[in-house]
This record gives sequence, C-alpha cells and structure tokens, in this order.
Amino acid sequence: MVTPCSTSPVSPAARAGRRDDQNLRAPVKKSRRPRLRRKQPLQPLNPCPLPGDSGVCDLFESPSSGSDGADSPAARGCSPLPGPAQQLVQLDLQTFRDYGQSCYAFRKARESHYHPRESLARQPQVTAESRCKLLSWLIPVHRRFGLSFESLCLTVNTLDRFLITTPVAADCFQLLGVTSLLIACKQVEVHPPLVKQLLALCCGAFSRQQLCNLECIVLHKLHFSLGAPTISFFLEHFTHARVEAGQAEVSEALEAQALARGVAELSLADYAFTSYTPSLLAVCCLALADRMLQLPRPMDLRLGGHPEAALQDCLSKLQLLVAINRTSLTHMLPLQICEKCSLSPSLK
Repeated sequence: MVTPCSTSPVSPAARAGRRDDQNLRAPVKKSRRPRLRRKQPLQPLNPCPLPGDSGVCDLFESPSSGSDGADSPAARGCSPLPGPAQQLVQLDLQTFRDYGQSCYAFRKARESHYHPRESLARQPQVTAESRCKLLSWLIPVHRRFGLSFESLCLTVNTLDRFLITTPVAADCFQLLGVTSLLIACKQVEVHPPLVKQLLALCCGAFSRQQLCNLECIVLHKLHFSLGAPTISFFLEHFTHARVEAGQAEVSEALEAQALARGVAELSLADYAFTSYTPSLLAVCCLALADRMLQLPRPMDLRLGGHPEAALQDCLSKLQLLVAINRTSLTHMLPLQICEKCSLSPSLK
C-alpha cells in the first residue's frame, strides 16, 4: 500500500521569504526556434502528357479525374510533373563490409511481417485500377519534390498496409495517398514536403485538418510500426554484394541498379506485384536490368534464396510490364542508360 509522504508545516514567514527569493530571480528569455521558409512558393506546373502506351497508367493523370478528364488537375493547370532524371549514386563498400550482411539478415527476417498481401480484399470502393491510378500520380509527385526512392517505397507500403485494416471511401483515396507520402517522408527525408504543398497538388480538395486527422488514424492503425524493409534497400544491398564479390564492375552495377529502380517503380503501381516480397522483386528487377543492358555477367538469381518457380513467374511479369510501359520507363531513367538498354529483353 502506498502512503502519502508526511510534510512538515511551513510558517508564514518562511513562505514570504520564499516568494521574495522567487521575485529576485532574473527573467529567462525563451529561445525562439528559427522558422524555415521557402523563398518561392510551389507553383503549379503545366501539363505534359505522355504517349498513351502505358499499361500501368498515364503518369500525368490525376487519380481523381473522370473518364473525360474535364475535372483533372491537368485541366485546372496544377498537374505535377516529374523532376530531373535520377542520378547514379556512389557505392560505400566499407560500410557494406562492416554492416551489410547483418542489416540484410535483420530486414530479410522482418520482411514477411511488413509485407501486405491482398490489400484490396476488404475494400468495397477502392479497386486495383484506382490504386494504379493513384500511384501513377504519386510517382511524378515524389520526383517533383526530389524525394528518394526509399520514400516512394515506404509510401506504397504504408498505403497498402492501411488498406488491409480499414475500408476507404473512393473520394478520400487521394488524401490517403498524400498522407502516406507525408508519413514516409518524415521517416527518411531531411526536408519533407510541407502540408500546404501536398494539399496544393490536390487542388484544394482537402483541408489541412483532414490530412492531419487521417495521419493520426493511419499511425494508430499501423501501431506506429513503420520501418518496413523495401525494394530500395534490397536493390542497394544486392548491388553492393555483386561488386564486393567481383561479379560486376562498379559502373555496370550502378547502371543496372538505376534501371532496376525504374522497373521497380512501374511494379509499385501494378497490383499484380503486391504478391511478391521486396527482396524477390529486387532480385528480378536487377536480373531483368542486366539482360536489358546486355551485361556479360548477369545477376545470379539464387542470391536471394527464393524458389525458382517464383523467380521465373515474377521475371515474366516484369518483362511484360516493361514491354507495355516503354515510353514511361524512358522518362524515369538517365539519358545514358536509355541509350544503352534494350526495351525488349529476352529472358532466355
């Protein structure tokens, strides 16, 4: 049993002396945190549609637009476009030697826990087509802000995991997309997009309070468990592993990684690829990239320890995806890689 602590009585003179001591203290000025302001506000971008050969979705089509396109953000002059093509990064082999295998083992073990399967099974209004349309819009949005591929992968993971837990109305699906993007950016980006910038891309369809409320709902539904292993991590790991093992030159491995990242972006928008784990997709994207670049030593499919049947099934679907989305893929890649790769790879 907890008993209250006994206190000794304090005389009125002692209380008066204590008040005098408090009055003699010098006031402390609270330091103000500097507020970072964007020098120029985010401006709407002019629409620039791609040729309609994409089997995924037109990357510049709004997820809330109708069949006639009259209510799309492009028609209202606020359709986001992708930013500059992604640049090749450098490899940090020393860090990989120190921590690479342990990080891979840890994330590979937790991969199944964060992998959302059949995320649309409980959704009466959200379909595979609407999901594809939303993610095909978010891909240029994430590139417009100069965000990392890791942010995009976490966005899709957060979106799909929330769809498993809660039915979402069709008119709130775009809000869920930008909310998932904001949550992902807060994890990995130094300067995440501002809430007003994300709302501006939705052309004022939602309020700040709605976005903040949905952010709280998503975090509670996912129990604040957000550190999911992504395709981005496994692409980087396998790229480091093949260079460290002497299976590819650094320049070849980096070009294959950039091309595989573009193929992986296409697969994120296709609901058919949600059944594959990120590590399996990463191996297949790198293997397909090697064939497209015609590298002399292609990727070893046994590197990830996946069954042969699953690897071949995923590879065939990725090949079909690339064949359908040739034009969209070229807009995602650096120019030097587009000039080298063949967009009709052979898997034989």
